[in-house]
Amino acid sequence: MTTALALNCSLKPSPESSSTDLLLQQVLDALGEHGVTGEQLRVVDFDVRPGVLADMGDGDEWPAIRRRVLDADILVFGTPTWMGHMSSVAQRVLERLDAELSETDDAGRPILTGKVAATCVVGNEDGAHKITADLYQALGDVGFTVAAQAGTYWNGEAMHTVDYNDLGSTPDEVASATATLARNSAHLAALLAEHPYPAP
Repeated sequence: MTTALALNCSLKPSPESSSTDLLLQQVLDALGEHGVTGEQLRVVDFDVRPGVLADMGDGDEWPAIRRRVLDADILVFGTPTWMGHMSSVAQRVLERLDAELSETDDAGRPILTGKVAATCVVGNEDGAHKITADLYQALGDVGFTVAAQAGTYWNGEAMHTVDYNDLGSTPDEVASATATLARNSAHLAALLAEHPYPAP
């Protein structure tokens, strides 16, 4: 059974309404159509300490999230756009994932090798393409593999205040991008499970 973990890097704690939550759930639903089961975590609900170690001690709750990242086959990384950039929560998650560069599996491969990543970006301002590019680079650096067209996003009209979860329905373009993300990511995860990367 292929599994997915969606990390919601909204700045809004639960149960506050979150556009990132909505798009991530749509991705999880689309993955479900390909036999993938998944769950979503809102990172800001946890005490994730700054740092670049797997465990920063003193009440750091990242280790529990890390365990769920390692247990999942697919990581769906979701962030809102703030001032043209990913959220500070998203940046902190990337910094914590940096610790995995020094971890290897039993075959000597980086521990995240063979896991698939996909991205979701929402915001009522420009920035989704740059954020997606930054996420692709960072997630690839720590070992994830990104499928073709594995990013979905929604940008609202510039200088307006309508959010994704204010829309009455999902735009066709977003639905299509989400469906493609799910189809390609599920396919890639199955391929990597059957044919892992070679050991060094």
